[in-house]
Amino acid sequence: MESTEKKDIRKLSLAELETFFIEQGDKKFRAKQVYDWLWNKSLKNFDDMSNISKETREMLKQNFSINHVKVDLMQHSADGTIKNAVKLFDHKIVESVLIPTEKRITACVSSQVGCSLDCNFCATARLKRMRNLNPDEIYDQVVAIKEEAETYFNRPLTNIVFMGMGEPLLNYNNVIEAIDKITAPEGLGMAPRRITLSTVGIPKMIKKMADDEVKFNLAISLHSAINETRSRLMPINEVNPLEDLAEALKYWYQKTKRKVTYEYVIWEGINDDEKHAKALAKFCKIIPSKVNIIQYNPIDDGEFRQASQEAVDMYVRVLEDQGIIAKVRKSRGQDIDAACGQLANKNEVAQIQ
Repeated sequence: MESTEKKDIRKLSLAELETFFIEQGDKKFRAKQVYDWLWNKSLKNFDDMSNISKETREMLKQNFSINHVKVDLMQHSADGTIKNAVKLFDHKIVESVLIPTEKRITACVSSQVGCSLDCNFCATARLKRMRNLNPDEIYDQVVAIKEEAETYFNRPLTNIVFMGMGEPLLNYNNVIEAIDKITAPEGLGMAPRRITLSTVGIPKMIKKMADDEVKFNLAISLHSAINETRSRLMPINEVNPLEDLAEALKYWYQKTKRKVTYEYVIWEGINDDEKHAKALAKFCKIIPSKVNIIQYNPIDDGEFRQASQEAVDMYVRVLEDQGIIAKVRKSRGQDIDAACGQLANKNEVAQIQ
């Protein structure tokens, strides 16, 4: 396969591209032209680089490939949500989602092929983690959704959330590099405040983000502020308990002065009582924060069931009594398995693979 024999040109920095052109006896400024085609214009093949000579384009094709992703299957939900089955250069599949609302169009992107965290309520966790996504593969998901937003809604992409397949902090370097490209003026030029990274909460990596002075937003997939319950839901809590997470979040706030968002699903018979609501309210006091209460999206086996509206109302009341902002988020794209926790490559293309 050609893309595995030649180096992907997007792995080269601008400086490395400049060195390549100089070594080829070409002009240094050619590198900036090519770099602009690759990242700002998101070009998928060398032949379309109209301000590059045919001879130079042939030389690039002989030396490099552009391993762009391909949207292999697009599903449209009744509520406007679009789910993409994205085929990578090695034919593995990930999923990304366009989520339209009245004021926003959000891209929900994946960071890994599969996931290794085994959260019991999540369909993605049932997939074997096969590999990390490269920065360009993350970037390409955003570009595809940006184009779909313009094509189907005649509106720009406004927000990006790393809430798709995989744990972003277990692919830290590639995710950060992708975000750098997405926010750079020579890339997509999106503001970092429009980007949210969602994590199960890996304390040492949260501290690293703070040390690296990242400018994007942080969301924690929490679901319980009681260790016993959270470990039942999310096995990673056994090695990264809430006490360690709390310490890392204090460090985050001390360094960044930015609040955190807690994502929280309430399940019947698991965390739908006042004890759990009060524990969450107490945890929210550690640093300035807000809570998104997320509707649960079933993943077939029925072990987890959405809590009653009374339980949700009770949570909101307990949190608001403590001065904590709590919003109840209705999931979108359920009819095409595009909602939170449902991304599992159930489409026909993935099953063939």
